[in-house]
Amino acid sequence: MEMTERKKHILAAVIERYIKTGEPVGSKLLLESLAISVSSATVRNEMAELSEMGFLEQPHTSSGRIPTQKGYRYYVDELMCERALDEEMRRKIDMMLGTHFGDPEKLLREASAILADITDCAVVTTTPTSEGAHIRKVELVPISRRTAIIVLLTSSGILKDKVCRTDTDITDDIIRVFYKMAGENFIGKPLKSMADILLQSLVVSLGEYALAMSPIVVALSDLAKDAMRADIVLGGEHKLFSNSEISSDVLGIMELLSKRDTLLNVLSATKHGLNVYIGKENPYTPLENSSMIVSTYNVSDSLSGAFGLIGPTRMDYARLVPSVKYFTKLVGEIISAERDE
Repeated sequence: MEMTERKKHILAAVIERYIKTGEPVGSKLLLESLAISVSSATVRNEMAELSEMGFLEQPHTSSGRIPTQKGYRYYVDELMCERALDEEMRRKIDMMLGTHFGDPEKLLREASAILADITDCAVVTTTPTSEGAHIRKVELVPISRRTAIIVLLTSSGILKDKVCRTDTDITDDIIRVFYKMAGENFIGKPLKSMADILLQSLVVSLGEYALAMSPIVVALSDLAKDAMRADIVLGGEHKLFSNSEISSDVLGIMELLSKRDTLLNVLSATKHGLNVYIGKENPYTPLENSSMIVSTYNVSDSLSGAFGLIGPTRMDYARLVPSVKYFTKLVGEIISAERDE
C-alpha cells in the first residue's frame, strides 16, 4: 500500500489527538481534527489500511486506534511540525540559567531541573568532556593553618575543587612554591598528560618543601584526572513515577539511571545533533516502552556533551523536541562564553 498524502494527514491527526487525550481515536472524532474534507467511511478505510501497514493498532475490537512505535517513528521523521518555545518562556529560561555563568556543572544541574519541570520528563545530562583540553588555571585557597581548597579550571570550562589537609602549616612560602610548581608542571598542559606525571619525582624535586607539598601535589593531580571524566547530571527522575504508561518499567529505568557508566555510553553513542529513540529502538530493555530525545551540545564548536529526555512513547514530540534543542544550544553558548573569556 502507498503512503498517500491523505493517509499522512490522517496518521498525523490520529497521533496528535492520541498524544493529547491518551484515548483511542475513532473515525467520527478524527473528522473534527482533519484539515481535509472526507467522509467518515473514507477515514475508517484509511485507518484500517494504516493499521495493515503497521502504523496504527486497535487495542480492542470495539475501540478506536492508537499509534504503534512504527507510527510514532514515521510521524517524528516525516509529519511533525515543531512548536517552538514562546518568547516569554525563552526569556525566563535565559534569566534562570544566566545566574550560573562560570560553573558548568551548576549550570547543567539547573538546566536539567528546569527542562524536567517544563517537559514532565526525566532528564539525563553529561558534563562537558575534557578530552583534549588543557589546564587553564589552578588556585590554592587556605581555609585554616593546615587545610586548603585546591581549585582547577580546564580550557573546556570544567571547574573542579578538593579539600586538602597537610601535615605542616600552609605558609606564604608554601603558597609561593605551589604556584611556581603548578606553572611549570600543570598550567597549559593537556589533561591527558597528567596520567604520565611521575608524582614521586615531582615531589622529590621540591626539595625542602617536599613533605609539605606532597598532599597538595597529589590533590592537584587527582583533580586533573577527575576533570577528564565526563559525569552524569540527573533531573526530574520522580516524574517517571507519575506516568501510568511506563509505571511497570519505572524500577528498571531508575536502576538504569543509577548506572553512570551505562548512561555515559548511551548518551555518548548518539549521533551529533538531535536524535529521537522510540520504544524498542532504545538499547536497554527498561526503555522499550519509553522514548528518549537526545541532543548534543557544543562548547566553542567542539562536541562536548548531551541532554537526554526520557518519557513515555506518547510524549508531545512537537513541543519537546524544540525545547531540548533550545536548552542544548543555550547551555553550549553559556559554557563557550565562559571558556573563551
